[in-house]
Amino acid sequence: MERVRDVRQLPKAHLHLHFTGSMRPTTLLELADKYGVRLPEALTGAEPPKLRATDERGWFRFQRLYDAARACLRAPEDIQRLVREAAEEDIADGGGWLEIQVDPTSYAPMLGGLIPALEVILDAVDSAQRETGLGMRVLVAANRMKHPLDARTLARLAVRYADRGIVGFGLSNDERRGMARDFDRAFHIAREGGLLSAPHGGELTGPSSVRDCLDDLDATRVGHGVRAAEDPRLLKRLADGGVTCEVCPASNVALGVYEKPEDVPLRTLYEAGVPMALGADDPLLFGSRLAAQYDIARRHHGFSDAELAELARQSVRGSAAPENVKEKLLSGVEEWLAA
Repeated sequence: MERVRDVRQLPKAHLHLHFTGSMRPTTLLELADKYGVRLPEALTGAEPPKLRATDERGWFRFQRLYDAARACLRAPEDIQRLVREAAEEDIADGGGWLEIQVDPTSYAPMLGGLIPALEVILDAVDSAQRETGLGMRVLVAANRMKHPLDARTLARLAVRYADRGIVGFGLSNDERRGMARDFDRAFHIAREGGLLSAPHGGELTGPSSVRDCLDDLDATRVGHGVRAAEDPRLLKRLADGGVTCEVCPASNVALGVYEKPEDVPLRTLYEAGVPMALGADDPLLFGSRLAAQYDIARRHHGFSDAELAELARQSVRGSAAPENVKEKLLSGVEEWLAA
């Protein structure tokens, strides 16, 4: 019988982690206390909140909890702490590269405007890299619920700060709102500026939203993308194009996209040759971090250590890490397998 290796020791890249959602629950409680913020009960318990986002009310509740947590990030030192702790958590889980996703618009009111907010975030990422040694970059994400002109402003800003560590442009929030094609100009600006295109799709709506990401936004990666499993032709297109799906198993179950961990179509995607990067999405709300996603693949989908190693390789290859960082991580994967 194959010896089971520790997935926390497996070198990997983390490509789907939202900014506020990366916060430690203990940090949230301390910041709420610091600012006298009364948090919703769902955020103060020992267990993660019970969520379900497949209906409008459920998504609204999820968004309300996220907004309540974000209201506790009010000063540059709070941002510094959040980013440093996210890096520390990833390192403990075997992460060797992290691309953290943020819409700086959401933090602008607290931090003196859009540009100051982005600069505070980028400074925090710089500091966290120096303090922890983890390679980190930023993916700026527009919000589907806002006007496409806002997305264009963000895309121009992201391109302007590309040399400060921004590597990609995303599109987040409820994919049942706002057609992908409404944001095509913003993504064109981002791609022309050398940023990778990584919109969310194929989570709360079916395969058509993944196709829209490819057709309208020329996606390099797709945030989630799991619903592509329902369309064999789409799977082939993703595999042939080498489009990485940032799959977040615990999040899919917590939001009711799938009933149980074993229902998440990891095997279907893997066997179709679709590259995947397992991600934690919002650990604050879903209760599990990076290594736990690999543990789901092992326990609920029967992934062998050799297959887990291949998932880790796919996460590294799908990242925007420099070649020397990729080589180091990939050789670390081989060492893990050989151990």
